[in-house]
Amino acid sequence: MFILILGWLMISFFVFFLLFFTTPLGDLISAHAWIMFIVVDYFLFVINLFVLSIVHIIVDTSMKFEKKILITWASSSLLVAIILFLLPSYDIEESHYVEPKHIINNDFYHGHYMVIFQAEPDVTYYYGITKKGKLVKQFCEKDKLSSDGVTDIVETETKYSEKKCGNSLDNRN
Repeated sequence: MFILILGWLMISFFVFFLLFFTTPLGDLISAHAWIMFIVVDYFLFVINLFVLSIVHIIVDTSMKFEKKILITWASSSLLVAIILFLLPSYDIEESHYVEPKHIINNDFYHGHYMVIFQAEPDVTYYYGITKKGKLVKQFCEKDKLSSDGVTDIVETETKYSEKKCGNSLDNRN
């Protein structure tokens, strides 16, 4: 039985990824986040069913059903926790390191990152991560590539700029 459930789980993952990348399912999920809860619940149910089928085979047949359910719950929870903690986080990836000359907003920034969005490839945004609280802050300055290939430093509002700009990066190397 567990072979059938494992096969069903693998087919479900394949179909989900296929639908996500080849249809507007990704846009639908990003527009309606509650759909993701249904998908996650479905996969958690199938994983739990898979673990229950393995527990049913491994443990003694005279064991109480409640004990089997408890073992299934504990092992499924452990499996999900391991998956969640082993997946990489989606932080801003480091690009070119820059260092400010002065304190910004009474807090030192320990990392600075350059971010370019696909929808706006001619603008480079600068972000800093604070040491206290690990907050990500966007700096006012942006590098804007002009049509003649020259990069200018601008502080004007662009598509992805934050509405209130209070952070300033004084020095870029």
